[in-house]
Amino acid sequence: MIHQTAIVHPKAEIDEGVDIGPYSIIGENVKIGKDTKINSHVTIEGFSEIGNGCQIFQFASIGTPPQDLKFQGEKSSVIIGHNNTIREFVTINRASSYGERKTQVGNNNFLMAYCHIAHDCIIGNNVIMANAATLAGHIVIEDFALVGGLVAIHQFVKIGAYSMIGGASAVSNDIPPYVMAVGNRAKLFGLNVTGLRRNNFSETTIKELKKVYRIIFRSGMTLNKALEKVKLEIPDSREVNHLVGFIQKSERGICR
Repeated sequence: MIHQTAIVHPKAEIDEGVDIGPYSIIGENVKIGKDTKINSHVTIEGFSEIGNGCQIFQFASIGTPPQDLKFQGEKSSVIIGHNNTIREFVTINRASSYGERKTQVGNNNFLMAYCHIAHDCIIGNNVIMANAATLAGHIVIEDFALVGGLVAIHQFVKIGAYSMIGGASAVSNDIPPYVMAVGNRAKLFGLNVTGLRRNNFSETTIKELKKVYRIIFRSGMTLNKALEKVKLEIPDSREVNHLVGFIQKSERGICR
């Protein structure tokens, strides 16, 4: 169903079951998947792909050029997966002129009102961004992370899986998986135990992650020595290996 006041380019690819509300504008190179609902006054332009079953609320803006002075109009895109909820006034910019030239959002994400996702960001699956959370360019957010309201994240920062960032934080370093962080500048405040339990992590896994957290962040050791101690004393598991690997690969440095 396309409202008579909506402007949809004849070359746009609109799948079955799509609902486009009044005064929305859909550009030439846009693809919209099955059963996606687009409310009124939404703008989707550029090389943008929206998956199946998404709901995009009024005044959202997707696929607009990046806010990057180096951008000179090169072809770049926004790729959004399935079953995402994108609330009012959310802005998602397409990628800039270098790298893979893709801004990507996975599946089952909840982007609350006024969130901003800048160029070249990569958002995983089941991520929640509360109202007015703001991402600079080239940020990676792993699955099941929760970003609180009014949070600002510096460009090139990585946010680990199942982590939680408290509201009004300013994040300039990487946030490891499974932890809680808050503040300006953000600091770590322990393991995200409640979030892990809500996502059915076993008590054994949570206990091992607590041990890892204490060794790395509370023992007073240098980071390298702490990681060596973890490898010697903590049994291998997918979660422990992911946490250690994330820290080892960090380029901006880890919040401590």
